[in-house]
Amino acid sequence: MKKTINTPLAPAAIGPYSQAIAVNDMLFLSGQLPIDPVTSQMAPNDIEVQTKTSIENIMAILKEAGMDLNNVVKTTVFISDMNNFSKLNGVYGRYFQTNPPARSCFEVSRLPKDALVEIEVIAHK
Repeated sequence: MKKTINTPLAPAAIGPYSQAIAVNDMLFLSGQLPIDPVTSQMAPNDIEVQTKTSIENIMAILKEAGMDLNNVVKTTVFISDMNNFSKLNGVYGRYFQTNPPARSCFEVSRLPKDALVEIEVIAHK
């Protein structure tokens, strides 16, 4: 049985999808853009700030589901310019210091709202 997870502490969906779906002990988060949930504005055009904002949004959704970053088993990172990978990785590494999840990272030609990064995760309770 699936359950929709939504929180006002993360940006509202900008299309026909949920912030996250829980199925049994698994949680599947939609990709999180670096949008400030209070202002609904994109974070400044800086890869480090946008990465932090995306991860903070992920943390809010995980919290709503009774989880935290320690529950994350897989991330998929979409980045608009692989030249920013090192800076992204530096911020990402501060959040996942021990037992980091499996990860894929792809450079894409464009992200919604011209974001520099979007991150989706799968978590296990």
